Amino acid sequence: MNHSKKAAKIVGVLFILATVSSIIGVLLYDPILKDPNYLITGFEHKNQVILGALCELVLVCSAVGTSIMLFPFIKKHSESLALGYVCFRLLEAVIITVGIVSVLSLLTLSQEFVEAATPHATSFQTAGTLLKAVHDWTFLLGPNFMLGINTLMCSYLLYQSKLVPRPIAVMGLAGATLILLAAVLEMFGIILQLSTWGAVLAIPVASYEMILAVWLIVKGFNVSAIASTSIKT
Repeated sequence: MNHSKKAAKIVGVLFILATVSSIIGVLLYDPILKDPNYLITGFEHKNQVILGALCELVLVCSAVGTSIMLFPFIKKHSESLALGYVCFRLLEAVIITVGIVSVLSLLTLSQEFVEAATPHATSFQTAGTLLKAVHDWTFLLGPNFMLGINTLMCSYLLYQSKLVPRPIAVMGLAGATLILLAAVLEMFGIILQLSTWGAVLAIPVASYEMILAVWLIVKGFNVSAIASTSIKT
């Protein structure tokens, strides 16, 4: 049982680490994603942008880590769904990584613009717009759409297995549904991702992850649920 407690604490820490690193990463990207003069300010804040990319790499590793650490426990209820959770978590991480590459490519573009003797502004602006669009779409598809799908799978398995209190799992199911709805509405341009409605629809899944993380760190998995599953197996 000590192994299950240790694994639960690691999962909880990884969930918190993923959330914190994602927030810090987004804030550090401001000079190159939010500033109208990003072709100049991006390179001027090169180290800050690179630090933001490193934070998102921490997010990627943490996200994949949660699924790997949870897999041995949730597969006992449904191995196919548990494997699906790992795969979709990995797909979410891949999409986020594509977004990181787009930001770093934008940083290179900014450097080329600053160092060019007579830069062709229109060409640089067009390339920059495309790279920013890639980041925006990956930011929508990864942390929103794919997050919703893998959270649905994980929450359902946690609900059925009773590894954590069912109200927490229900909160995850509700949060996943809302973030999926947000992703669809954002794809059709009905709401903006960085808007009041976008935040309202994203808060439940973020709250679920933090509550789940704290529960796993403090209480761990339900020992009786693990024992019951082992006996059945």
